[in-house]
Amino acid sequence: MKLLSYSHRGEARWGALAGDRIVDLHAASQGRYATLRSALAELDLAAIESLANAATPQLALADVTLLPVIPDAPRIFCVGLNYEEHRVEARREKTGQPTIFLRVASSQVGHGQPLVIPSESQQVDYEGEIAIVIGRGGRRIREADAWAHIAGYAPYNDGSVRDWQAHTTQWTPGKNFPATGGFGPWMVTRGEIGDGQVLALRTRLNGEVVQQATTEQLIFPMPGLVAYISSFTPLEPGDVIVTGTPGGVGFKRQPPLYLRPGDVVEVEVQDVGTLSNLVRAE
Repeated sequence: MKLLSYSHRGEARWGALAGDRIVDLHAASQGRYATLRSALAELDLAAIESLANAATPQLALADVTLLPVIPDAPRIFCVGLNYEEHRVEARREKTGQPTIFLRVASSQVGHGQPLVIPSESQQVDYEGEIAIVIGRGGRRIREADAWAHIAGYAPYNDGSVRDWQAHTTQWTPGKNFPATGGFGPWMVTRGEIGDGQVLALRTRLNGEVVQQATTEQLIFPMPGLVAYISSFTPLEPGDVIVTGTPGGVGFKRQPPLYLRPGDVVEVEVQDVGTLSNLVRAE
């Protein structure tokens, strides 16, 4: 099942994708669940699928504006340096635990919406990643139980404003300019992706592959990330964990390859979908 958030005629909604048409699950639930996040908090995936199967698709995908999969995510936990090739190119030491930082929801855009180069910088970089969406919350979740807490998977572009990221050892400013992160087009639910299934990740810039890896190469795999993060904070439905970018980022190339107005960045996740965003200047 593919679940998504979207805007139609200026109103934010959420639904399920059936072919190229959308089942409006806000309407199908008679407004009981205003957002995908609220549905994940109250329903399991089987109940959401039952709701979708009982309704008729009404909207064409082409007629809506896609929003970030979880526009109102409570927390977006991003994992740095989680592929060995990227750790090496970034010249960072190995660590015994994941490197975690936070994004704010307002820094994101959906599929088909522009990524924006802020006027304060000309060093905006792509970072293709796989995001996991939490469906069932919990504290101190064991790795063996982690899969049951995952609702689904989505492509993510954890775009970086590199000069601001490098101001100090803390990355927050360079990761939270508005419209610098892409999240979408939808999430594919856990039932469609096997637990531990190897997923291929590719990032393309103007059609050229610039990053390529599989989840076999994650230094800290998904269950370990869920366990680690839930140790220091209770996870909530709708929380997002962005699992890390592989090698090939622009700022470590010679010469550096930063995003420019008119560029198109695509992040493709095998069996999930492709996130595409045009780049423009602020």
